[in-house]
Amino acid sequence: MSTGIRVTADAGRCVVSSLCVYRAPAVFDQDDDGHVTLLDPRPPVEHHEAVWRAARGCPTRAIQVEFEPS
Repeated sequence: MSTGIRVTADAGRCVVSSLCVYRAPAVFDQDDDGHVTLLDPRPPVEHHEAVWRAARGCPTRAIQVEFEPS
């Protein structure tokens, strides 16, 4: 059985570092003020590594990633 991931992003904790957008542009974007927005809460497997890197690099831990069985 393969495992998917579920991503959440808390714009209220975002400090507009933009690392998430650079690391995973298919999953994250920014609103007009530069805060994180989520484009795909359940990204396909080809984006998983980039999402994990974005979450680990977020200075305020505004991005959370959880495993979810598919």
